Amino acid sequence: MPTVYGVNASPFVRKVRVVLAEKKVAYDLEPIMVGPMMPAEFRTMSPLGKIPAYKDDAGRVLADSSVISAYIERTHPSPAFYPADAYDYARALWFEEWADSGLVAVFGAKIFFPKVVAPRFFGRPCDEAAVQKAIDEDLPPLFDYLESQLGSGPFLVGGALSIGDISVLSQFVNLRHAGVTPDATRWPKVAAYVAAGHARPAFKTLIDEESAQFS
Repeated sequence: MPTVYGVNASPFVRKVRVVLAEKKVAYDLEPIMVGPMMPAEFRTMSPLGKIPAYKDDAGRVLADSSVISAYIERTHPSPAFYPADAYDYARALWFEEWADSGLVAVFGAKIFFPKVVAPRFFGRPCDEAAVQKAIDEDLPPLFDYLESQLGSGPFLVGGALSIGDISVLSQFVNLRHAGVTPDATRWPKVAAYVAAGHARPAFKTLIDEESAQFS
């Protein structure tokens, strides 16, 4: 059985777990924390020292959520999360990159980590003013952009769930854990998109699992 290495509050670990769940691939989760407690041998699996890493049925190891997700797509091609149309394919990759680089820098570093992780796991008080500043100033442009990219359907690209959606929605789970949700009166498409995405069984199962840790 394949193994995912990482902790389930990571949006990148979550991304891979959702890909596997949507494709109905059974796997084991091996908890690995980033930081000084990370086992030295994990560095051979993930040379950058980041989670997740992935070991397939043959014992072959890969690191990085984008690499792992692309590999799972090739080994388990249905349902497809990388569109066949060239432009839609590129757009799906763009939204994956936007989520993994742009959203995480605000959702994770400026809101989720200081509000949830630092107080609970490191005993550091939350700088509420800094978090509120990020909510007031950094979130609106991101929500505005996503609102502009959503059409009338529930997905970003090609009328079907793609790696772009999975990546974006994974980041929004961390925002949810921090008690922040898009204002439906200001960003109705974003609010509906996130609610529908998080209601999918693959996401809901992980959200419930993670929420129990933070309660």
